[in-house]
Amino acid sequence: MKLIDQKTKKIMEECKERARDSGLKFDGESLEYIVTNKDLLELSSKNMIPTLYDYWLDDVKILRGEKIYEIFPDNPYETVINTMPAISFYNDNNPDWMNIMIFYHVLGHLDFFQNNFMFKHTRKDDFCGQALADKRLINKMKSEHGKWVDYAIESTLGIDNLVNYYNNLSKINLPEKIKSSEKIDYYFDIFLQDIIKVSHDKYLEEIERYNQINKKNCKEKESIFFSETTDKYPEFESIFKKHMERKKERPRDVIEFLMENSKFLNKDGNEWIKSVMQIIRNTSMYFQPQMRTKIFNEGWASYWHEKLFLKDERIKGHEVDFAKIHSKVTSLNRVGLNPYAIGMRIVQYLEDGAERGKFSREFEKIREIEKRKNCDKKTGLGREFIFNVRENFNDFTLINTFVDEEFVNAYNLFIVGKRLNPDKEVWEYYIKSKKSEDYKKMLLEKLYHPPFITIDESKTTEDTLYLKHYFEGKELIKDFIPNTMIGIGFLWDGKVKLDTTEVKHDNSKEKIKYQKVIYTLDNKKVSKEKFDLDYETYGEYIQDSLKKFFGNVP
Repeated sequence: MKLIDQKTKKIMEECKERARDSGLKFDGESLEYIVTNKDLLELSSKNMIPTLYDYWLDDVKILRGEKIYEIFPDNPYETVINTMPAISFYNDNNPDWMNIMIFYHVLGHLDFFQNNFMFKHTRKDDFCGQALADKRLINKMKSEHGKWVDYAIESTLGIDNLVNYYNNLSKINLPEKIKSSEKIDYYFDIFLQDIIKVSHDKYLEEIERYNQINKKNCKEKESIFFSETTDKYPEFESIFKKHMERKKERPRDVIEFLMENSKFLNKDGNEWIKSVMQIIRNTSMYFQPQMRTKIFNEGWASYWHEKLFLKDERIKGHEVDFAKIHSKVTSLNRVGLNPYAIGMRIVQYLEDGAERGKFSREFEKIREIEKRKNCDKKTGLGREFIFNVRENFNDFTLINTFVDEEFVNAYNLFIVGKRLNPDKEVWEYYIKSKKSEDYKKMLLEKLYHPPFITIDESKTTEDTLYLKHYFEGKELIKDFIPNTMIGIGFLWDGKVKLDTTEVKHDNSKEKIKYQKVIYTLDNKKVSKEKFDLDYETYGEYIQDSLKKFFGNVP
């Protein structure tokens, strides 16, 4: 692995200038490396982060990859990682003209990484540098604690998809103009309602008083407001001070809860395990946005490498070569899902639709099919619209918002089914559905969606950890449950219960029933207890389940 030469670096810098002229935004500094296929095999086991900590399973992945490569050799074109500065890798088999196309693709990724809201928490840190520091720390622990470090890594990796990513993201992305201080929040949310228990009218009067002060003096609003409050409620300051002394941020996910509450982890001599767990949690948190934007990110990069490369005069003589590679990367699969193809076509559909004025209230009022089809207001807002979507959407919101009947019909999309032909003894593929709602559902089901599992503190004791899985239509993978619970049991050093829901098919009545199941880990053995649920529909069950978690909200 080596840095690209100066000639190729100059080409990359020229590509950056052209990309910026088209509206892409990214940092000026970046590192580009030339790598072999063997290098890529080793990097892929570490999520392309060269400095990531060593783990025995990575070596297994490398050996497996080498054997697969011997049978099915291929040449990956590039890969890019979201670090500061950004790092990208290019196959040493790529000719210069191909690297130009790939540079544009990489610049599309960098624009997405550095401007999409999902990646906001990754923009200030040098993750490669942090990963190197983490690697050295883990190697030091291995020299002191031996195989127990691998046990800690393996046990935590089993639950590293349960990090509460959106909770962290909501705090980062909360607009400054609607943020309020803890003192204000405590006064209105707890003091007035739970401690003083003022009437509804009095509560509204306090809100109005705060709003009036805010209008007149935004900078000094808090000091003015509480100077008047002290006259009304002289005890407030002392109560708030005690609240802040007692306050401790609640753990946001299972890993944090274990780190804070496990007696085993807090024993003298075991606290090093928490450092390992924190490293794994931070690593998972860093990669969460990439897993949640795979389709949009790849589609965005594919859209831009086509746009920019076709306008580049250096394409001359390589038009056919480009067409072959581009069609291979972005062709629509009739069987399976190509994220590059779907993502790129959604971006193209959005740009064309915004140019024609389709994403407006006036267009939504049009009911005639022909009028909708022929609507073209030539707004000139297509490019601005896709940049706005790029900043504010992830895979779920993108698909849920914009994959509609017109999109599915525009690209002749459909769902393929598979069935066995008993006469010919072969598998047959057939068109199962052309409905937009079915196609959207298929795309959504393929997205990354970890289970929603929390700690039920009301049922958790010093010896028993009680996990609650909020069923969202998908069962937990049963084969993974025992080993994952054993890993949690190692970190908790006690009994572990998992409250989940499984689907039970009633063949006689052709109905689906929902069965409550409690898995119990005790002395490294996992048992299972079943309970029938008394819900007529899945909707009733979901509503009741969410009420128990979020409270009785409308």
